[in-house]
Amino acid sequence: MDLVIQPGMTFYQISNIFNIPLQLIILSNPYKNPNTLRVGEVVNIPGHFLEKYTIQPGDTLWRISQEHQTSLEQIYAINDVDLYQLRIGDTIFIPKRIEEDILTFNELYTFDRFEEDLFKLVTTYPYITLKEIGQSVMNKPIYEVVIGNGDKHVHVNGSFHANESITTSVIMRFLHDYLLSLSANQPIRGVDMKQFFNEITLSLVPMVNPDGVDLLNKGLPENEYYRELVVDINKGRTNFNNWKANIRGVDLNNQYPANWEIEKNRKRQQPSPRDYPGRAPLTEPEAIAMAELVGREDFDRVLALHTQGKVIYWGYEGLEPENAQKIVNEYSRVSGYTPIRYVDSHAGFKDWFIQDYRKPGYTVELGRGTNPLPFSHFNKIYEETLGIFLTN
Repeated sequence: MDLVIQPGMTFYQISNIFNIPLQLIILSNPYKNPNTLRVGEVVNIPGHFLEKYTIQPGDTLWRISQEHQTSLEQIYAINDVDLYQLRIGDTIFIPKRIEEDILTFNELYTFDRFEEDLFKLVTTYPYITLKEIGQSVMNKPIYEVVIGNGDKHVHVNGSFHANESITTSVIMRFLHDYLLSLSANQPIRGVDMKQFFNEITLSLVPMVNPDGVDLLNKGLPENEYYRELVVDINKGRTNFNNWKANIRGVDLNNQYPANWEIEKNRKRQQPSPRDYPGRAPLTEPEAIAMAELVGREDFDRVLALHTQGKVIYWGYEGLEPENAQKIVNEYSRVSGYTPIRYVDSHAGFKDWFIQDYRKPGYTVELGRGTNPLPFSHFNKIYEETLGIFLTN
């Protein structure tokens, strides 16, 4: 929502009028100097929208404020007119706090709808940062969302595997609920989200493998080369439910230099819907983008969301730090998922993070069933995972 600065207005005053933390006002207007606001400047008020209202016979500003559940101060702040000279038929604007869902979660994401929802959130809550950290094989952006201003730096990703895209929905739902709670000054499961915001900088990459997700949830690519390629890799089958790989048939979670050679020798030796580690580590643009992101940022821990099994893998070759077990025990308590320290698997994102950075890394297998899990499982999976998000 745009607000035009009137004489004497400050960010502190705006924060009080709209009951929004001052920090969120400042972060939503990164190119404004809070100390030198000029009359006529436009600033963004996060989590609000404007509703037109036409003055009716018998209206008073107090009556309008009561009927619309807003304050006189907010009405004065948003309308740069003489409100005492209003006539029947004049139009004013009523500021409204967004308190209802602005996204819908009733089906699996395609990339286009995912991108549209991201842009909607960034426009409504401009204190979050949206970055393009790389591109897929088919040149779709790989997006990172950053929210928070804390010293603890936590990363969460989803949809490394194409047929596990319900993980994208889980991450997007948490981001959506987090933003709504900040706007409404409401906790989530008793957690003060303003405090959460001030303590944790959260990095989210909800869709690591957009080409693969679209293959499952949208259908064959329009691009003739890749359409023929995936049909060939899939042995002519038109059912892609078993497809985990990127569009070139490389399993992105077998792409990391953590005993990659072991996986290379015992898994598929050519492009496949699943379990082909590639011709070398980090050949695929999606895997490279994630590795470069980790290299740029000083993450304190990472979580990779997958499906299925209701387990949390948390160790790798004895290289995990001492505090990793305490963290996973709390994840287990709030989710009901079973912690598993070691498994005969290598070359995964979590494995590589633990190996190279000696920090806590987790692969969280959401839900239970056969991939791709039906979207009817979504609400239950989200409730199980929510506690893990909030534990950070």
